[in-house]
Amino acid sequence: MNNPVEDLVEWCMSISRAFIAATRFGLGVRPGQLERIAVDPRRWLFRQLGNTDRPEGPSSTEMLRTMRADREDRDKVGRWSREMWRDAAQASLEWAATTSAPFAERLVRFYSNLLTVSVQRREVMALAGPFEREAIRPNIWGRYEDLLLASTRHPAMLMYLDNFRSTGPDSRRGQRRDHGLNENLARELLELHTLGVDGGYDQDDVEALAALLTGWSIETESGFHFAEARHQPGEKTLLGRRFPEGEQGCIKALRMLARHPATARNVCARLARHFLRDEPSPGDIDSLVQAWADGDLSATARALVDLRSGWQPFHKLRSPQELIIATARALPDASRSLLVHSATSLLQAPWDAPSPKGWSDLNEDWAGPDAVLARVQWCQRTAARASSQDPLEWAGSLLGPTLSEELARSLADVDEHTGMALVLASPEFQRR
Repeated sequence: MNNPVEDLVEWCMSISRAFIAATRFGLGVRPGQLERIAVDPRRWLFRQLGNTDRPEGPSSTEMLRTMRADREDRDKVGRWSREMWRDAAQASLEWAATTSAPFAERLVRFYSNLLTVSVQRREVMALAGPFEREAIRPNIWGRYEDLLLASTRHPAMLMYLDNFRSTGPDSRRGQRRDHGLNENLARELLELHTLGVDGGYDQDDVEALAALLTGWSIETESGFHFAEARHQPGEKTLLGRRFPEGEQGCIKALRMLARHPATARNVCARLARHFLRDEPSPGDIDSLVQAWADGDLSATARALVDLRSGWQPFHKLRSPQELIIATARALPDASRSLLVHSATSLLQAPWDAPSPKGWSDLNEDWAGPDAVLARVQWCQRTAARASSQDPLEWAGSLLGPTLSEELARSLADVDEHTGMALVLASPEFQRR
């Protein structure tokens, strides 16, 4: 005969793990969702492995054709690009707010941030949405080398980091005109996308990779185009290995970088920092590196879920976008019309990172006094516009075992909208 006390304890533990699954690995709890996840939280996460659903939207080649057709009217292109960015950003946030595969969506957002393109470069505004849909989403479950190649060859990345005009000085184009070698993409590939700042490369390697990347350009109909006339001829040496001239030489170089042990450690450390804590333990990083092997992203995601520390108390503060998405998931009947406006007002608009480093994953960069005040005010405005909920019942459905006695007592003495604002602004809701 089952022991009722033991059954209750086991159920409470399952609810606690369900909350972690939905909050740390997912994007936030929907009312009434915890009980369904609690049946088997790990299985709920593993069922999302391989999910490639994505929001609809125009392709990068469609964007390039429009930009080319109207290139003489810069103001028109600028207005149209901002409109395309806003539509894609709204679609991306709505997708995150409604998806039934939030673990997959969190990984999309992680890799999109790791391999950043930013609309702070105005020419990229219309291409940022297609970049995430075309280069990131289809590749988060395969090999890292394929994800790296897809992102590097995408028009958004080639334009963002100025590689589409990079020209070898000894190339046919370089000899005829005063065009130069651009190192931006090569430097970010080594420092951010693969080896990491301490990955063992030097300036000679930056220059060699930049030479390998010459000719990687853009064409309206195909997106990526290898412009042989811009390519620096001759063999190049990168990290002590020789690579032939031409497009295939660069592809081989990127695959080598993707498979490098320093790349595994760099990416896995950033995964652990994003999902677990600002200073992840060396043991957790080692476990992810072991699962990574030759860049198996599905195996690495599975290993992330299997880490014991992944099921321990929260250490991370939700970024502004994460707060907005979690709130939209908590209020499924609320208007979605202000998602982009909210993200902009909280200084984390989609694909608007201040540099190629992407958005910070450190708590301190989101917890300044002004940022915290802006969060609280946003929570108050959002709660005031939402359909009223019983605050205590709503808090229980969203916060599960993390609902504190102090917050519960506070909710008993206030009106519904004030109580909802307290829930959204509470430490329990702000953490993940």
